[in-house]
Amino acid sequence: MRGGRMMGLLAACLMLAGGAARAEPVKIRIAWVIPVGNWASILYEKKDLMTHYGKTYEVEPVHFQSTPAMISALATGQLEIADLAYSAFGIAVENAGLTDLRIIADEGQDGAHGHRSSAYYVLKDGPVKTIDDLKGKVLATVAVGSAVDIPVRALLRRHGLESPRDYTVVEAGFPNMNAMLLDHKVDFIPSVEPYALDPRLLENGRILFRIEDALGGPTQLVVWTARAGFIAEHRAAMVDLLEDAIRAVHFLLDPKNHDEVVGIAARLAHQPPAAVAYAFTSADGYRDPNMLPDIPAFQRALDAQHGVGLLKAPLNAADYADVSLVKEAAARAE
Repeated sequence: MRGGRMMGLLAACLMLAGGAARAEPVKIRIAWVIPVGNWASILYEKKDLMTHYGKTYEVEPVHFQSTPAMISALATGQLEIADLAYSAFGIAVENAGLTDLRIIADEGQDGAHGHRSSAYYVLKDGPVKTIDDLKGKVLATVAVGSAVDIPVRALLRRHGLESPRDYTVVEAGFPNMNAMLLDHKVDFIPSVEPYALDPRLLENGRILFRIEDALGGPTQLVVWTARAGFIAEHRAAMVDLLEDAIRAVHFLLDPKNHDEVVGIAARLAHQPPAAVAYAFTSADGYRDPNMLPDIPAFQRALDAQHGVGLLKAPLNAADYADVSLVKEAAARAE
């Protein structure tokens, strides 16, 4: 009898120990590049809104200088969620062979629901008055094949202009582009906030076109992605993470919280509040309140990428989308 009781106690202890091990929070590393602009850089400033954080999952936001480094980290299991622009997504699938990559959530859309569409600038008093005037000119881009480069190539191709035959492309960082245009070193630049709010650019530059003009409507620019195997293994924790993220998104997008949010954004971006006051308003890109990605708008961008020869074969975005997690999370977050 005594031996039986001891064995029963031992079995119970082992079961409890196993349960404790299973209850360990799943560690999820989420990438970001731009402070405030990428969700992982700011969402976890509002852990007080998160009911599952530290219980079923924990997050390590990981800063990357570029998306190619993110793709490598995904491929080697050093990252669980990457925020990829459509341009990087196509490369990850086609070039890096990440065919199990899945679109799971929205991070940013261009020109959707009355929100800003990123613009391309020329000088007010310069020689470029129309798109056709870009023939023979020098165009700046942040990187060949990037999400702001593809719309330019797509639109100029419709006007019969091809690089390098008809125009020259030089790469530069966004912080340097305004000066390059104003100093007549280039004839054309893309610009994003906060650089597009530079008073010198507003005074001396003018918008030639926007991304929505080039791609024919709103664009799903950036999405959260994860690999199918990780999703299958940790689905419950991923839904919990997305539910908590959606609660934080609701707070950040609510106009009544704007002053507090601007204070947080200014601290993270090391900028005065006035420089980031546009964040999470209609002057900023659109972010879906329930983090639901617009797959048709993502498809339109992938088609443009293929159309300019930066993808060898077409990609069907729906084949790489798993929005079931974010839909379940949104239903729970209400």
